[in-house]
Amino acid sequence: MSIRQQNLGSIVKPGFNPLGAQTTTTTATLFTWGAGNLGRLGLGDTVNRSSPVQIGSLTNWLTTACGQYHSLVTKTDGTLWSWGYNNAGQLGDGTTTNRSSPVQIGALTSWYSVDGGETQTVALKTDGTLWSWGANNFGQLGLGNTTYYSSPKQVGALTNWLIISSGRYFIAAIKTDGTIWSWGRNDSGQLGLGNITNRSSPVQVGALTAWAKVSTGNNYTIAVKTDGTLWSWGSNGSGQLGLGNTIDYSSPKQIGALTAWSTVNVGYSSGIALKTDGTMWSWGDNSLGQLGLGNLTSYSSPKQIGALTIWLKIAGGRGFSGAIKTDGTLWNWGSGSTGALGHGNTSGYSSPKQLGSLTTWLNISAGSYFTLAT
Repeated sequence: MSIRQQNLGSIVKPGFNPLGAQTTTTTATLFTWGAGNLGRLGLGDTVNRSSPVQIGSLTNWLTTACGQYHSLVTKTDGTLWSWGYNNAGQLGDGTTTNRSSPVQIGALTSWYSVDGGETQTVALKTDGTLWSWGANNFGQLGLGNTTYYSSPKQVGALTNWLIISSGRYFIAAIKTDGTIWSWGRNDSGQLGLGNITNRSSPVQVGALTAWAKVSTGNNYTIAVKTDGTLWSWGSNGSGQLGLGNTIDYSSPKQIGALTAWSTVNVGYSSGIALKTDGTMWSWGDNSLGQLGLGNLTSYSSPKQIGALTIWLKIAGGRGFSGAIKTDGTLWNWGSGSTGALGHGNTSGYSSPKQLGSLTTWLNISAGSYFTLAT
């Protein structure tokens, strides 16, 4: 989310070709913690967990994504799995029944990437096609209508989709040609189209072919270009656009003048990003310490988190954030409500705190007060 951002690290998982066959597999167990209501932890119940708990015993999980209250994971065999809240069919299993354990979406083995928003889901197959399902009240499924679907539906017929991000009621995606597209709710200009008109089909944002990364939050979007510049648009009431003010913008605006940004992952109303030197930066709402700056002060411009240069993966959730270092350790900070930080309590921390002592963490995704990690 999006609120819950999918985390693929540098987007393309090592050994996996987004537009072709999988070439290698990655062995990974899956862990979760935080709020368990609606079954979002996938542990067969609705109980909160304040420490990491393994989901099943399988070791072939590949990518993770968190929606507002639902979870989505791909396996190395190309299958797609989901669980949690399903009021609008966002799990994609053809029902609107909540699931507290992983359920496979269809029988296909060609899923590459997935991300969840408020009550909708978007995914890519290895052939470069784009699919969506769930709530569609603002046209966020990109199907040219506002009809809800509880099973995957293909968005158009193109086979050149590469990167996806699902926001609250909208979606953004990048094609292999470097263009960026968006659709769905647009009341704050979060689609970046220069207006506040909702769209039910993908619309190109500008004419540039230089977009490399994109991440969507609660009514705003932040993206990285191939030249390492950072851009944002949409809602900005908490300074989450990083532009030094709290003004909404309906077209992309550059954050500063630096050309050293490598990736971005936003939370509900705060942003977190990495530079090419391995430093980590944050901005926006900090009422729960989710910026990791050791205080509860919100900032409308990027601020460096500590002085380390070994940050590798990042995830922004609702009220908290997480990251993985190059040494494989996992760190998080912000609200500990419902055990979302996994430290065995419900305490909050305004600076990064290491989770346990493991050095084998690969990926992390953060949702609404819960976490998925491999």
